Amino acid sequence: MSTSIAIHPAVDNGIRPGKAEFAGGTLKCKCTDSPVTVSIKGNVAFNHVCGCTKCWKPEGALFSMVGVVPRENLQVTANEQKLKPVDPSAVILRHACTVCGAHMYGRIENKDHPFYGFDFIHTELSDDEGWAPPEFAAFVSSIIEAGTKPDEMPAVRARLKELGLEPYDCLSPALMDLIATHTAKQKGVLAA
Repeated sequence: MSTSIAIHPAVDNGIRPGKAEFAGGTLKCKCTDSPVTVSIKGNVAFNHVCGCTKCWKPEGALFSMVGVVPRENLQVTANEQKLKPVDPSAVILRHACTVCGAHMYGRIENKDHPFYGFDFIHTELSDDEGWAPPEFAAFVSSIIEAGTKPDEMPAVRARLKELGLEPYDCLSPALMDLIATHTAKQKGVLAA
């Protein structure tokens, strides 16, 4: 095992299975005093590790871990006043705690976007056990933009595969199909 490559603390020692009956949980920012809390109803879908430079990553991790939930299943339950979008011009408005910096959720406000209606969350911000495990690795080559040397990429991809996380330099085929289907329906190529 190539355990010297730290992908993300939640997967570095192996991926824990989720629980089919998991009903949801609470995300909490890293603040010890008055943390932001977010209640999630139900489980996360399309959980994955992400190498993009926009997602919040724990200290020392090459990848973030992010999944989606229907936006109606997310509710900020404490200290919402501490949240602010990291980049108000981004497609995904990543709402982060202004004190500790943890991204609590990302939301798309553009109703024409294929992922409108879903919020992006980081399940490692929850102490609850049972979240669906990550299924793949997205935007793998993007870690080069964050400082990983290009010649290290074969070892990174090998480690991801060793963990059972198929590496993609975009999203998984299922998510890419969802995007293409949404676009085809908007263009009238497929019936809505």
